Amino acid sequence: MSEPFDAVKIGIVSISDRASSGVYEDKGLPALQDWLSKALKNPITFEARLIPDEKDGISATLIELVNAGCSLVLTTGGTGPALRDVTPEATLAVADKEMPGFGEQMRQISLTFVPTAILSRQVAVIRGNSLIINLPGQPKAIAETLEGLKDADGKQKVNGIFAAVPYCIDLIGGPYLETHDEVCKAFRPKSAIRPVPQTQA
Repeated sequence: MSEPFDAVKIGIVSISDRASSGVYEDKGLPALQDWLSKALKNPITFEARLIPDEKDGISATLIELVNAGCSLVLTTGGTGPALRDVTPEATLAVADKEMPGFGEQMRQISLTFVPTAILSRQVAVIRGNSLIINLPGQPKAIAETLEGLKDADGKQKVNGIFAAVPYCIDLIGGPYLETHDEVCKAFRPKSAIRPVPQTQA
């Protein structure tokens, strides 16, 4: 029997001078892979990269992952105001379209926890048929921005950015992503929801 969910290739990129040179262990890639594996029902092939904070190298990596067929590319790290933080510039350099709502929502979520969230410069862009999103550097902040905020009863208080990702990927010609609602419920207009596949008896 064929797999009921579309296969998807996802690029995950951790950007850190120190982690890429072995000074400390990278925590970004495991955090991204773990969250996506829990959130998506689709079979996922991950393309993982650990690279230093070099603008041209980041841009080249993003282009490589898009050309390799990654419908979604998530980066972590390098989005603050420090001189070495160049991830947003490298991302905008390869963009066909900018998607400012993602960065606005990420900062809104993070501001619930720390006032310094206004210093973050995450951006999201479309290149070809791929969505590229810059995420925060800390694993806890990665999960918070993707999932959003829930109250004590588990009801959604603030939507995470990932709720909008599957429909965005629909619109740019990518695979149909399906989520585990308890982690992150994807939102689509009714007209865009695919019928649940009938399982064979």
